[in-house]
Amino acid sequence: MSLIASLPRKLRLTIVLAAGASLAAGLCAVSMVALINRVLATQGADAPRLALPFAALAIAVLACRTLASTLFVRVSQSALARIRAQICERFIGAPYPHIEQTGNARVQAALADDSQHVANGLSVIPVVLTNAMVVLGCLGYLAWLSLPTFGIACAILGLGSWVYHLNHRRALVHLKQAGTAQDALHGQFKALVAGARELKLNHDKQRSFLRDSLGTTLEAVRSARTRGLSIFFVALGFGSFLFFAVIGGVLFAPRATPLDPAVMTGFTIMFLYIMSPLESLLNALPALSMGRVAYARIDALGADAEPEAPPRAPAAAPFASVALDGASHRYFHEAENSFFALGPVDLTLHAGEIVFLVGGNGSGKTTLAKLIAGLYPPLSGYLLHNGRPADAAHLADYRALFSAVFSDFHLFDTLLAHDPQDEALANRLIARFQLGHKVSVRDGRFNTQALSQGQRKRLALIVACLERRPVLILDEWAADQDPLFKDIFYREVLPELRAQGKAVLVISHDDRYFDLADRMIKIENGQIVADSAVPAHSQPLPVASAA
Repeated sequence: MSLIASLPRKLRLTIVLAAGASLAAGLCAVSMVALINRVLATQGADAPRLALPFAALAIAVLACRTLASTLFVRVSQSALARIRAQICERFIGAPYPHIEQTGNARVQAALADDSQHVANGLSVIPVVLTNAMVVLGCLGYLAWLSLPTFGIACAILGLGSWVYHLNHRRALVHLKQAGTAQDALHGQFKALVAGARELKLNHDKQRSFLRDSLGTTLEAVRSARTRGLSIFFVALGFGSFLFFAVIGGVLFAPRATPLDPAVMTGFTIMFLYIMSPLESLLNALPALSMGRVAYARIDALGADAEPEAPPRAPAAAPFASVALDGASHRYFHEAENSFFALGPVDLTLHAGEIVFLVGGNGSGKTTLAKLIAGLYPPLSGYLLHNGRPADAAHLADYRALFSAVFSDFHLFDTLLAHDPQDEALANRLIARFQLGHKVSVRDGRFNTQALSQGQRKRLALIVACLERRPVLILDEWAADQDPLFKDIFYREVLPELRAQGKAVLVISHDDRYFDLADRMIKIENGQIVADSAVPAHSQPLPVASAA
């Protein structure tokens, strides 16, 4: 779909109005030059009579150009905001495996660079239209002055246009390569910030990253973009040369039929005047081309991913269980250059049950958690809610049963989609989790996130509790907790969650607390090798800080 067609009707009408103003500005500018030529041709005899029309045309040019530029600024900024919103909606609306495959760098490039190139392309449209009208109007006036000489001029300009078109196609190839390299560059920028500590500790690693990784990518972007834009501007220089060739031909080349001096003056004035609009027109074309390339990249982002249906109203039936029935998943493991297969597995989580999931690194624990949460649709088998299959059309409804704190969690600084009454509960839980002296919720926002990783995990668990979902997944949650709060988590927090009727899946390596689970599940190489009940455990002690 083209960019213009994707815009709302109101913006398309604004573009039509702005385009009309741009064309009117160009037509008035040509008329002004024609008046100037007429005054010169009559040696000022018509000057008094043409002064008022000249002033009116000058005012019209100013008004039309101002109107066109203002409207196109409004259109470009509205389109920029709309495109960025659509990128975000398309990205988060895609299936989760596609989100993982797309990656942060590609989305960042689309939001920061590609969308800005599209806006820049829209903003130069009035320049293109106005100057195109000036060029066409001037050529029309030249034809009125002398058809034979106009024909020669058109032949030379046609040659220039053909050369420009060939170079334009070559330039687009390099600009597309630059866009692809820009995606990788965003990934390098992220690595620079995220890995700053490691780079500061190891100067050799720092130098290698700056030279070999970041430097290579920067050079790829620079080289491709330089080649593309250089081709454009070489073509522009050739076009300027052709203009002077036309003027020289008219003034100095031998002619079978001598031209009237007034016609020669008109030709010279028109060609000298037309050079600036034509150069402005040609200078604006690279921005249009980059905008077109950028929009094609944006349009391709997620184009092959079918958007998922949003969740419906929550089910009225009480929650009893979620399960995997012969479910499997498969993905490419880049580190080992091979595919990792999970399942087929059978697994059920019941309301009011604490299930510990254990296994070695790379055994598939987190993948299994994402599979039962509906983030990964099963390649085979079924997801079950209360014993009923959840098909692809109802996957969002199934996911609405889950809250999760994964090991690589993200903590938003606001309580998204929260009830104002949740603030008081959030602050009580913050105190309950021994963070009251460090952070609080005000106006639906955490007043700070300058906390340790373990403390931020506590906030993430608080947010998950506020969501009031019947199933909670905690992926290595206790790994960053101090010994005191780790003990509180296993002996007090988990039993409280069980008492609330939640099904809690805990991925853990803390074997000293395994006896506190209701069930223990062990996974190896993508297969569940053990699923057994744990003997009854003692009741938890009351929480002193809750008093």
